[in-house]
Amino acid sequence: VIYPPHSKLTDKEKTNICYLSFPDSNSGCLGDTQFCFRFRRSPGRKVSLCCFLDQLDRDLPVYLKKDPAYYYGYVYFRQVRDKSLKRGYFQKSLVLISKLPYVHLFRTMLKQIAPEYFEKSEAFLEAVCSDVDRWPPPIPGKILHLPIMGIIMKLRIPTYRDKPGTTPIVQNMHQADAQISMALPTVHEVDLFRCFCPVFFHIQMLWELVLLGEPLVVMAPSPSESSETVLALVSCISPLKYCSDFRPYFTIHDSEFKEYTTRTQAPPSVILGVTNPFFAKTLQHWPHIIRIGDIKLPGEVPKQVKVKKLKNLKTLDSKPGVYPSYKPYLNKDEDIVKQLQKGVQQKRPTEAQSVILRRYFSELTESFIIPLERYVASLMPLQKCISPWKSPPQLRQFSQDDFMRTLEKAGPQLTSGLKGDWIGLYRHFLKSPNFDGWFRSRQKEMTQKLEALHLEALCNENLVFWSQKHTEVETVDLVLKLKNKLLQADREQLPVKSDTLKKLQMHINDIILALPDDLQDILLKTGTT
Repeated sequence: VIYPPHSKLTDKEKTNICYLSFPDSNSGCLGDTQFCFRFRRSPGRKVSLCCFLDQLDRDLPVYLKKDPAYYYGYVYFRQVRDKSLKRGYFQKSLVLISKLPYVHLFRTMLKQIAPEYFEKSEAFLEAVCSDVDRWPPPIPGKILHLPIMGIIMKLRIPTYRDKPGTTPIVQNMHQADAQISMALPTVHEVDLFRCFCPVFFHIQMLWELVLLGEPLVVMAPSPSESSETVLALVSCISPLKYCSDFRPYFTIHDSEFKEYTTRTQAPPSVILGVTNPFFAKTLQHWPHIIRIGDIKLPGEVPKQVKVKKLKNLKTLDSKPGVYPSYKPYLNKDEDIVKQLQKGVQQKRPTEAQSVILRRYFSELTESFIIPLERYVASLMPLQKCISPWKSPPQLRQFSQDDFMRTLEKAGPQLTSGLKGDWIGLYRHFLKSPNFDGWFRSRQKEMTQKLEALHLEALCNENLVFWSQKHTEVETVDLVLKLKNKLLQADREQLPVKSDTLKKLQMHINDIILALPDDLQDILLKTGTT
């Protein structure tokens, strides 16, 4: 059953969703299980709501921006014994499909609606959807109130202006509404400490592997553990965006199975979460494998698994551990391990442990990225180079050698006490998809900034005076160019003040009114390309 009934999915998408919505038979997930998956959209599909979500995308942190090529599936699976059924079990999944990576929000929502749906069936979904239709737009930075089957979820979607590593807390304001409202501390974060607990002696090496976009497979006993661990890995380089593909739960039926498991070429830059023992054989040639047992909430210091040689991993039954073919560039940070171990001994809540871990990762990533930010900012032309009568100047080229030279005086040592081969780590990073994605987004931002400065320079000129000194042909050409600039500012959402755009529109109107009547009529009717 698909609801709403008019939702359009291709046959390939439906097949992928069906296979990904159930745990592998060997997972033995009795009772209720929640997990999430991510799958590729079929090419050539019409995009609905795209423009609307694009506008909201602008204010999101880069790691929460939607990827138009993928959907997320959020699953609530129930398996209980039922002798009246032919197979002896009731097995059903309720799956929510969204472009938005708001794991915690949709997980909470499913927890509210799935148990009732399994008892009341399709009519119940209609009631749920009429609730969702009343939801306000997902505007970043605003406190949102989302009604769902008798309760109200209160939450805030982060913005790019939020300080990294902090989560503004949404609180219940009035005691009166405390009964019906539920404040969500986050829309997208997973419980980092719980996910990394089985391997927390190796968190720094895992951070490096994710940062460098290395192929990584997580072998877990169930889809909930595989999906949470993959999402934790992807989020550990925040505020950087992980730019390669990642699949929180991946099965042998996936349409990309052949593409990702072929031995004829090197494994792709992707993080896969798997539970089927077949993958232990199929992915034996992958360079980095994480094997986790059951994720248990730590009541004691977990037995830490050693880094093991990859050749020792033959089956999914191998002992939990990290099996990399990789030597970390940075020396191990013993302080974070001691801090977390102390927290376990003192029975510090897992949420507090996660906050410590998230801050650690955030500071490590910031220390790594600040020298790159500083160097890339120096590629921006000076403001005095911007002339209203010339095209905006180009950014200078990125030079790896020039950047490396800046590290001696302005490298990560200014903000991080960690020793090690930072230079080697940067060299490797500059060849990775994460650098490529980060640099493209910086380039786009800076080019738009130059366009915006160029618009402001035009506004500060006396354009009517200029037009009186030039021919009608040149003046018409200027008007058309200025109209195009206004369209571009709107289309690309350039960082320009609305006053500047109004001023430019007034300039255009003044120039047109100074022209002969016949030209005025044509230019006032003309939009532009």
